[in-house]
Amino acid sequence: MQTPTKVLDIGADVAKDEIVVACSEGSFPVRKIANQRTALLAFLKGLPPNSRIGMESTGIYHELFANLAHKLGFIVFVLNPKDARHYAKGVGKRGKTDRVDAELLARMVAKEHADLHAWVPPTPEQREINRLLKRRAKLSALRQALGMSLKGMVGFSTDLKTLRQRFDQVIARIDQRVKELVEANPDRKEHVTHLRTITGVGPVVSAALVNSLERMPLKNADAFVAFTGLDPRPDDSGRHQGKRRLSKRGPSELRRLLYLAAMSAKKTKAWKPLFEHYRAKGLSTTACFVILARRIARTAWSMYSYKTEFDPVRLTKGLT
Repeated sequence: MQTPTKVLDIGADVAKDEIVVACSEGSFPVRKIANQRTALLAFLKGLPPNSRIGMESTGIYHELFANLAHKLGFIVFVLNPKDARHYAKGVGKRGKTDRVDAELLARMVAKEHADLHAWVPPTPEQREINRLLKRRAKLSALRQALGMSLKGMVGFSTDLKTLRQRFDQVIARIDQRVKELVEANPDRKEHVTHLRTITGVGPVVSAALVNSLERMPLKNADAFVAFTGLDPRPDDSGRHQGKRRLSKRGPSELRRLLYLAAMSAKKTKAWKPLFEHYRAKGLSTTACFVILARRIARTAWSMYSYKTEFDPVRLTKGLT
């Protein structure tokens, strides 16, 4: 009888030009590989089937390796760098080098893979929408910073107006491209149109929500809230009950957009009673906006998953 091939747990420290790889079992020495298709394929084809590969999210530099590994049938984990840093502290790592990082990621995959979420590559359209929304957020922040830096400066009002108009033009082009990508897919268009019926949710927020819901088919609304990072993190021990803080574990731009949607929703007839209810209980304005943002995320998940309609009455049902 043929002996089954041993599955390996691989850690990869990814940089722009090269990748340092290590194996938790020590089946091969730590090595450097050029971050190029030919070199990466040659390495991957030498691994046993169903091996597990972990790497940190690095913007775009990890995408080629992750995509090639996934296409060849390997289990890929694209890990949050913050989680890897905490894991390194937890196991007593005292230094940081490319080799140490690769070995750490290999160990993390070997020990924790049952609790990690396997990476699923986005479609080209999903990837483009995500990048466009991130660029839009950056441009909006720069536009605001520019206004603050030149505010009150004598003789610069015309220049400031011109610059703001140029920023607005680029942002409008991004919005148009997102709209084109949404309308190119009938199902995506239907979902975005449906979610826009949520009071306070506009075209940008609805596109971001649908892009995330398409990409991450989570089993319930709680899981989606956790994915956004809007879930409160307990800090209790014995009789001590610490202050709850948001986990902020998910995509920061989606979390920001949901918060902005909550600020807009607070002014509407549908959401204002909910906001005022929690303010009357002594919660801060920020905490109330977070509650609204969380409720918008739950509502969006339910409407997307079950094709239900937005019902403002349910927002205040059961409030005392």
